[in-house]
Amino acid sequence: MNALVTLLLSVSSAVGEAQGQAGPGLSSYTAPSDFPTSAFTSFYVPPAPTQEPQPALFDPVLNITFPLNLTDPNTVPTEDEDPVVYPPADQEGANATLAIQDAITKIQDIVSGAAGVTGNCSKCQAALSAGQEAAKAAPEMVPDALVALCKATKFASHATCEEDYAAGSFGAIWTQVLYYADVAGLDGRYICNALSSTFCSLPYVSPLNTSSLFPKPKPANAQAPKASGERVKVLHLSDWHLDPRYSYGTEANCTSAPIYGSFKCDSPYYLVLAALESISPLTGTSDTDPPAFSIYTGDLVSHDSQNQLSRAYTEYAEVSLYSLLHQYIKGSVFAVLGNHDTNPEAIDAPHSLPGPLGEQLSWNYDHVAGLWTKDGWISDEAAAEARIHYGAYSVKNHLGLRIITLNTDFWYRSNYLNYINTSNPDVSGQQAFLIQELQAAEDAGERVWILGHVLTGWDGTNPLPNPTDLFYQIVDRYSPHVIANVFFGHTHEDELMIYYTNNGTVRDRSTAQTPGWIGPSLTPLTNLNSGFRMYEVDTGSFDIYDAYTFYADVNTFPQLNSSGPVFQFEYSTRDTYDTPEGWAASNPLNATYWHGVTETMESNLTLVEIQNTLQGKKSVKSPICNTSACQAARVCYFRSGSQPLGRQCPQG
Repeated sequence: MNALVTLLLSVSSAVGEAQGQAGPGLSSYTAPSDFPTSAFTSFYVPPAPTQEPQPALFDPVLNITFPLNLTDPNTVPTEDEDPVVYPPADQEGANATLAIQDAITKIQDIVSGAAGVTGNCSKCQAALSAGQEAAKAAPEMVPDALVALCKATKFASHATCEEDYAAGSFGAIWTQVLYYADVAGLDGRYICNALSSTFCSLPYVSPLNTSSLFPKPKPANAQAPKASGERVKVLHLSDWHLDPRYSYGTEANCTSAPIYGSFKCDSPYYLVLAALESISPLTGTSDTDPPAFSIYTGDLVSHDSQNQLSRAYTEYAEVSLYSLLHQYIKGSVFAVLGNHDTNPEAIDAPHSLPGPLGEQLSWNYDHVAGLWTKDGWISDEAAAEARIHYGAYSVKNHLGLRIITLNTDFWYRSNYLNYINTSNPDVSGQQAFLIQELQAAEDAGERVWILGHVLTGWDGTNPLPNPTDLFYQIVDRYSPHVIANVFFGHTHEDELMIYYTNNGTVRDRSTAQTPGWIGPSLTPLTNLNSGFRMYEVDTGSFDIYDAYTFYADVNTFPQLNSSGPVFQFEYSTRDTYDTPEGWAASNPLNATYWHGVTETMESNLTLVEIQNTLQGKKSVKSPICNTSACQAARVCYFRSGSQPLGRQCPQG
């Protein structure tokens, strides 16, 4: 650890000294030790120096006040009692029971080898076929059967079997997958890989026919518009993961958890409010000179186990954080849903599923659409769009920039409903909606920012191949003249991807088209410091001319007594990364710039070490990246905007 701290300090010094860095506001801000009680109208349990507050939170959409037992750490539920839906059953009564028993026997024979099936992948798909018979015969009995099989085969611990396959967790979802998926074909191979990479290898990307994908061909010599020279400030917040059940000193994953949070813990109210109080002084904004607008790239809800989550808990986090953002940040906040902002976690159902199955998550889209309109962030028309498009919408803001948001759970590996009809890269219709909006923007001469949560590439571990391959080619078609930037969150780290022409077949300066910014998280979970970012944006091209990142050192939280945490300026992107050769200081931080940075990283290991330090927001717990193998991998990740590209990167 001493070597790590020494390296961190030396790299931090190099970052701070680079070209005399200065932030857009104060260099640091120390939050008051007193909790700002005016943030809420009333409390069940008021804040105290060693007590997480419990506000009495009113939901203006549902017209209810959330009960204390929802968030009280002493009354955390252990079972999700939300309603679940199933496909129609073919059998009833005794016949249904026999069908389930027959399926269990078949699966046990397949697993033991008695059925004569060899090879892990073949065994897994054969077991899925038996499971499909059960799902079609008696779907409501499948979750209990899955739990029993999981325990009997020792696939996981008894507790994990319950959490993963009980009806109120993911059992009803897996039943739908078994019922509708092509388990003997491509869908089955994806499912088996999701269950264990030792069963089937992850399938490679399927060929995509783009001949009739777009309404119009790309204009010849398409170019980005010129800059206006006028700059505005835009906030990028992501992955705050509020933990209203945080318990000082006793958090399960933390050691003597401080009141402001800890590594491996999500954000308590004290950390959330300290961050909100720091934004204006650090960014040089105020109520009279606010950010032009802000973006929030998803994940409001804490990382609790599935049996402790519920619709109500999700709705609570949405109400709480959106209302706090509305109070502390003036102007519109354009928000997207993250994989944790739903229940069950990461699950979103395409409307193409029949009957109520296609509407099983509509409660959430209705809820956030209502909150966003009440906060004045989007219009009634955009809210109606969000209700239809899984929380996604398209709006043109007061500066003339079109912002298109997406629900990226539809390319996330952990949304198990994505394993139905995997050969179709757009089962939900999300990307058809994106094409429609981008074409309208092109026709109208508009610039666009695309907002999502789960990134499309980097190391390729989070998304699925086919949907991200489609997205990459959509970005190619409408860049650089329409799409200015793409934004994500999810990893909690400070990262960036570059999208190139021709699906990334050649990746150099001449083919670099669009940057994909991955915003830092506020939650310290996964051993990171807390952070947020502000962009300096041109109002003509909507390119980014600088990015300022701010952080709080979570390692100092245990020592805080008479004051709150210190949030401070971390770095300026333009000042920290060497300007690529031939790149004028007046040019934006676009994809060409970023490819030039990766060229420097290829020959300069010190710059890779600096980037690695900033990726973890200067956390003392970040792994070191000081080998040629790590250097090669990091450069490759920057250049990989889709899962198929990220998958090709070396490990290091």
